[in-house]
Amino acid sequence: MSDFAVTALLVAALFLLLGTGVWIGLALVGVAFIGMELFTTRPVGDAMAVTIWGSSSSWTLTALPLFIWMGEILFRTRLSEDMFRGLAPWMERLPGRLLHTNIIGCAIFAAVSGSSAATCATIGKMTLPELKARGYPDEKVIGTLAGAGTLGLLIPPSIIMIVYGVTAEVSIARLFIAGIVPGIVHAALFMGYVMLWALLNPDQVPAPTERTPFAQKVYASRNLIPVVVLILLVLGSIYTGIATATEAAALGVVGSLVVSAAQRSLTWDTFRTSLLGATRLYCMIALILAGASFLTLAMGYIGLPRHLAEWISSLGLSQFWLLMALMVFFIILGCFLDGISMVVLTMGVLLPTVDKAGIDLIWFGIFLVLVVEMAQITPPVGFNLFVLQGMTRKQITWIAKHTLPMFYLMIVAVLLTYFFPALVTWLPQQMMSK
Repeated sequence: MSDFAVTALLVAALFLLLGTGVWIGLALVGVAFIGMELFTTRPVGDAMAVTIWGSSSSWTLTALPLFIWMGEILFRTRLSEDMFRGLAPWMERLPGRLLHTNIIGCAIFAAVSGSSAATCATIGKMTLPELKARGYPDEKVIGTLAGAGTLGLLIPPSIIMIVYGVTAEVSIARLFIAGIVPGIVHAALFMGYVMLWALLNPDQVPAPTERTPFAQKVYASRNLIPVVVLILLVLGSIYTGIATATEAAALGVVGSLVVSAAQRSLTWDTFRTSLLGATRLYCMIALILAGASFLTLAMGYIGLPRHLAEWISSLGLSQFWLLMALMVFFIILGCFLDGISMVVLTMGVLLPTVDKAGIDLIWFGIFLVLVVEMAQITPPVGFNLFVLQGMTRKQITWIAKHTLPMFYLMIVAVLLTYFFPALVTWLPQQMMSK
C-alpha cells in the first residue's frame, strides 16, 4: 500500500472518529491503534501502554497544570479591574486613548496567565463594559481585544510553549525567554495600528472627560503592583536560574493565592472552582498529549514522517517557502482544531522535516506559536471568538470580520521574525550563556 493511501486512510479514520463525537485524545489513540494493527508487526498493546505512561509521567509536563491553575485563580480575582485603573490614566494622551488598555492589559496579564482564552476573558470582563460606557466603537473594542488576547500564547509563561517544548524535546526556559521580544513587537504592532486608525478617524475616539495630573497617574499605578510582583516571581525565577519552569509554576500558584487572599476574593468556593476548572482543562490536554504520543509512535513505525520529510525535501523548497507553506497549512488547520491539538497532531510528522531544513527548533517554536495565535481568531473554531461571542452576544462572523486587521498584523509579525531571526534568538543566547 502506498504512503499516500496509508495517509488518506488514517486521516479518514481520524475525521470519522471526530465526526462521531469521540474525544480528540481517544480519536488519536484509535487512529494510532488502527495504523499499527494494519501496517506494522509491532504488538500494539504494550507499545500503547508504555508510550501513554511515558508521555503522562513527564516531570516537565508538571508545569502545565500548575500554570493552568494559576490562570484559573487569577481569573477569579479583581486583577483585571486593578490593571485597568492603573493603566487608564497613562493612555489619555495616546491616539486611540483607552483602546490601548485592551492591548497593554492583555500583554501584562499574558505574563501571568499562559492561556489566550483566559487572557481574553479576564481583560474583556473589565474593558468591554468600561469602554462601551465611554462611547468607544464596539467593532474596535472587540476586534483589538480578540487580537490582543492571543498574546496569552506568545508572552511567557505559555501553555502552548510547554506543550511544544515537551513534544519537540527543547528547553521550555529557552522558549519562554525567546517569546519575550516577539511578544513586545506584537503588542507594539497592535498599538501602532490603533494609533493609525485613531489619527485617521478622530471623530470615532471619545474625547477625554478629564486630564489626570502626573502625581495622580503615579498614585493610580499602585494598582499594578500585584501583577508586577507576580510576573517577577514567575518569570524572574526562571530567567535568573533560581527555578525551573515547573518550580516557577508552583511559585506562581502560591503567588496567585496570596494575591487572591490579599484582594479578599479567595474563598473556599473560588479555591474549589479554580482547582476543578484547572483539573478539567489539564485532563483534556493530557489525554490529547497521550493520544498524540501514541500516534507519533505509530507514524514512526509506519515510516510516514520520514517519507514526508523526503518528499518535501525533493520539492526543493527554500526555508522561506517551506515556512510560508506551513503557515498556510496551520491557518487552514486552525479553522477546525484548537491550538494544542494542532501542535500535538502535527509535530511528530513535521519536526523531522523542519530539522532537516536546518531550522532552529527554538525559533520554530515561536513561529509555531505565532501561527497558532492566528487560529485563535479564525472561524469556525477560534477560541477567542467563542469567548467574545459569549461575552458580547455578537455573531461570530461579525467578530471575526472586525478582528481581520489584527490577523494581518500577525502575518506581518511572522515575516518580521523570519527576516530578523535575532528577534527570537538573541535574548535566549544572552541570558542562557550567563
